[in-house]
Amino acid sequence: MRQTLFGLLCLCLCGHASAETLPLPESLIALNSDNGQALLIEAEARTDYFDLAIHFTNQVHPAFCGPASIAMVLNALDVPRPASDMTLGLGMFDQENVFTPATEAVKPRARIERAGLTLDELGGMFEAHSVAASVHHAADSSLEEFRRTAIDSIGDAESFVLVNYLRSSLGQERGGHISPLGAYDAETDRFLILDVTRYKYPPVWVDAAALFDAMNTPDSDNDDRSRGYLLVAR
Repeated sequence: MRQTLFGLLCLCLCGHASAETLPLPESLIALNSDNGQALLIEAEARTDYFDLAIHFTNQVHPAFCGPASIAMVLNALDVPRPASDMTLGLGMFDQENVFTPATEAVKPRARIERAGLTLDELGGMFEAHSVAASVHHAADSSLEEFRRTAIDSIGDAESFVLVNYLRSSLGQERGGHISPLGAYDAETDRFLILDVTRYKYPPVWVDAAALFDAMNTPDSDNDDRSRGYLLVAR
């Protein structure tokens, strides 16, 4: 019964994504595969998965991986929610109301639509919503520090970790991307990326070292500083 319930959670999050999305490289494991579901059941850290899964959203614009991830995490943090036109006026962060005068001061929406968000801008957007955001550039960190910090965050009920990585480094199509992490499996040393472009790729399990290498890539939109990860907490 327990495995069946986990399977339902996986399938609700992924739908039939594996049949409709781009092909995955062999190094990545789709969450809605038998192996992917088993990894979630046995994961050492998965507390964040459930709060993120019930607030999962697909990005609605090619450059909105950042805003979609922000909406998911703010809802998961249970930050006081503004009324949303998408929920008949009930409180919920979405990819419209995450933009405020305070976030416009960080980076105007019009510029995000053209170029997306860098890691530092992502942190600034969260801070504009009055939550704590700690930016970690991969070049200033290490695999061991990232693994330890991310596991602790995923396993607690107070913070979330988002990753900014280069898709092509993982064999995907193809530029920089942002999404939250939902779980970690110690036996395989893999993190679960809850990819906000579910129409392109399903949530995937990725080797920790490969993910760190994909984060440790220069971002030309951020003065060639490396990508990395962000810790967010109320």
